[in-house]
Amino acid sequence: MKEILIFVLTAVIGYILGSIDTGIIVSRMLHSDDVRRHGSGGAGMTNMLRTFGKKAAVITALGDVLKGFLSVFVGKWLFANVLLLPPMWGAYVAYIFAVIGHWKPVFFGFKGGKCVLVSAGGLLALCPPLFAILGCEFLLFFLPTRMVSVGSIAMAATFPFAAFLYGKYAQQLPTQELWLFVAVTAFVGFLVVYLHRSNIKRILSGTEYRFDGKNKKK
Repeated sequence: MKEILIFVLTAVIGYILGSIDTGIIVSRMLHSDDVRRHGSGGAGMTNMLRTFGKKAAVITALGDVLKGFLSVFVGKWLFANVLLLPPMWGAYVAYIFAVIGHWKPVFFGFKGGKCVLVSAGGLLALCPPLFAILGCEFLLFFLPTRMVSVGSIAMAATFPFAAFLYGKYAQQLPTQELWLFVAVTAFVGFLVVYLHRSNIKRILSGTEYRFDGKNKKK
């Protein structure tokens, strides 16, 4: 019974942290508006930047990364200190539910963001070297295209493969732990790609937002 309660508590804490949607809160507090009414309709850093400017975008980015990081930290602590179980189990539970919370925030009508930064924050707490590797991949795709969505989709699509290679050859994880890690990253990666399906359509049509201002408008 205790194990079930702690599992549920970890999931709930992760989900609640994920549901604290920084972009929506910042847009309401600083601009008395809801960022989801503008641009792409999302609550992420990119839509905040083009709608309300750099200050709002930076605060949003930091808040989203932080909640992903904190959720994993709390999950590790609960499992290690309360259940005396491997802390990574708790980290994975909290990570998944923080991402779900950001996607479907209970506080904001279950309409949230695309989970890139909260996923990145969780990964930073889970595995800093892999976070750095995927960060470099993001830049590799973002710099030539000037589209955040391209870098985000590339990272998400390769997330489970990078996790497998890093877990197997760098961390040398036991088989069960390795496949658990891959399963978690596959879920997060698939969800992020799925949430970018409208961006993919705009990329293909040449209308996706670019940071150099060269995007076409219809």
